[in-house]
Amino acid sequence: MKFSDGYWLGKDNYIINSPIEAYDTSVRTVEESGQKSKTLVVNSSYQQLKTRSDMLDVGNSTISLFSPAPDIIGVELKHFDQDDRNPLYDLVQSTVNAEINTSDQFANYKSGDLEVNIPLHDKFRMDFKYKGNRITGSELKAQASIDDLSGQELGQVMHPNTVVGAQALLRDGSVRWADHFMREQLSLLPGTKVYGFGETFGPFEKNGQSIDIINRDGGTGSNQSYKSIPFYLAVQPGVKGQKKNKCYGVFVNESQPTSFEVATEVVDRVSFSTRGESLEYYIIAGDSPKDVIGKYNKLTGGSTLPPEWTFGLWLSTSFTTDYSEKTVMKFIDGMAERDIPLSVFHFDCFWMKGFEWSNFEWDKAQFPDPSGMIKRIHDKGLKVCVWINPYVSQKSRLFKIGKENGYFIKKSDGNVWQWDLWQPGNAVIDFTNLEAVSWYQGLLKHLLDMGVDCFKTDFGERIPLHDAIYSNGGNPEGEHNFYAHRYNKAVFDLLKQEKDNGEAVVFARSATVGGQQYPVHWGGDNLSQFHSMADTLRGGLSLMSSGFTFWSHDIGGFEENASAAIYKRWTQFGLLSSHSRYHGNIQYRVPWLFDEEAVEVTRKFSKLKQELMPYIYSEAKESVKEGIPLMRPMYLEFSDDANCSGLDRQYMFGSKILVAPVMTEEGEVDYYLPEGKWRHIIDKREMTVGNHGQWMAETYDFLSLPVWEKIQ
Repeated sequence: MKFSDGYWLGKDNYIINSPIEAYDTSVRTVEESGQKSKTLVVNSSYQQLKTRSDMLDVGNSTISLFSPAPDIIGVELKHFDQDDRNPLYDLVQSTVNAEINTSDQFANYKSGDLEVNIPLHDKFRMDFKYKGNRITGSELKAQASIDDLSGQELGQVMHPNTVVGAQALLRDGSVRWADHFMREQLSLLPGTKVYGFGETFGPFEKNGQSIDIINRDGGTGSNQSYKSIPFYLAVQPGVKGQKKNKCYGVFVNESQPTSFEVATEVVDRVSFSTRGESLEYYIIAGDSPKDVIGKYNKLTGGSTLPPEWTFGLWLSTSFTTDYSEKTVMKFIDGMAERDIPLSVFHFDCFWMKGFEWSNFEWDKAQFPDPSGMIKRIHDKGLKVCVWINPYVSQKSRLFKIGKENGYFIKKSDGNVWQWDLWQPGNAVIDFTNLEAVSWYQGLLKHLLDMGVDCFKTDFGERIPLHDAIYSNGGNPEGEHNFYAHRYNKAVFDLLKQEKDNGEAVVFARSATVGGQQYPVHWGGDNLSQFHSMADTLRGGLSLMSSGFTFWSHDIGGFEENASAAIYKRWTQFGLLSSHSRYHGNIQYRVPWLFDEEAVEVTRKFSKLKQELMPYIYSEAKESVKEGIPLMRPMYLEFSDDANCSGLDRQYMFGSKILVAPVMTEEGEVDYYLPEGKWRHIIDKREMTVGNHGQWMAETYDFLSLPVWEKIQ
């Protein structure tokens, strides 16, 4: 959100106050679970303090500095001491021996090799240094406490000086409270590239973009995101043998919608702001982008390793197609007859009767013997996944139960919050109500008892932001993004509890901070077009730059009918992703319905993934251990090669395999090979690339693509 009018002025209707002078400090010690942590508190005035009269009628920002782990410093900016009722992300704390040094001239806080320095009784600024080198900072007037008076009757305001704090004194003597925001702006070193913010489908490098952290169901071709993560990675690329890259991460610990301006409002800064009286963020420093992402991943809960069978090929009924047990078994047998390895069969929405989602009951007209059918699928060596969501239609048998017991989100008038989008009279499960969680889990347990192995946890983004009452009394703006966390956790926890071997996996669309604990996530509703392959991959690489380890996408695209060319090219890409699923909307996604070559392509690449499985699973284990993605943006693996910084149509699959999906019908593809010795996995040719790298322009048939193994 932009509050400025150019570099010096503020926009009309905004009252912007900034710390001008830090004037005193204190140290607060907190003991939790037997461990003590130190917080440095710095008070800063909104005007320079020359005389005692400057201490009257002026606001303050209270700046608290603390550390949850070495090389990570948390910053809380607070104007008024108000409770916002937003849910808090679960952050993993570790032992930190923080160093605090203060004098009459400065305040310094140090954690590991990261430190922040604030001058006292001078022009306000904050400088963050890692191993002695400045990596970012907050300049004078970058921080701000902002009153938004656009909703007030401004013509009635007596005088600009009558605006104090967040109140406007009107001519009739009454006081109106304005909307209030807190803002920070962190500087960017020249040449710094910014990545992350979750699964965003626009340009991969985020410089020059405005990004709102709010989960929405907008498809992969829009600027909306199913997985909005208030984290960015800033990387100043290094040059091999000459200089190391400087990098750090910024995690804004706010569950309510947060707005980022990435070198837009001020061209050499990243601005971020949120509604309310406080703003908390963390600077995460490291020696490499991998190091930084790993520290952020661990801070927000770490990743979970999915069962090995999940890395095989998943086949779906697709969405609005007609299907019954006969259809399902025909598809499963058809894959086996064509010697195409299959791991999971997925039943999408219409395993339940239309208009009744969700009632968690099989449509007996199409599936008269679900328990028997599941056993028959298991006997063929496959796992079974079924679609679920957290919404309940008014026509569902469960609506009355949920309404009477208070299991749904309500409106302020006490009625159930409903609309007709998706299903008639849709209600939304309130996962802040522990009884509602147990009820929901009980409905799913019945399916597990029938033999279902896992769930596709769809939706979770269209959650009310306003006029929404939760059982825990939480702020609906904060609960909106956090809903995905509560939803996926409830399902994942049930699976861990009920499975004898503790194997748990969901196939989730929505996510927020910490969602990497509940794998796997897929990329949402894409189109059956080549440009949508590129959109999808950009979104995945951005998610992988945001602390997530595993990711998938709908092979062939979700919307529309896929052409044979799209299907075959996307099959190559999909089976060289961490998780692989055929899924569509109006069209079955079995290969023989496209052409015979599609069968050959599917067979070849599903078997290739099987052959690579020892490598893939070993790399998956290491990725979880280190907190880094299995599918890696090129800059992550080659951070000292500036040519890799903007590459968004290729990736590293683990540490050794480079994949460049073909995104043209003719088979033309441009890509880049970094320095090293490489062997093409399919055609076996070898290349030795010098320290300047090698740009490639090639043409491939449908049975091959650029997939290279780094052999030294």
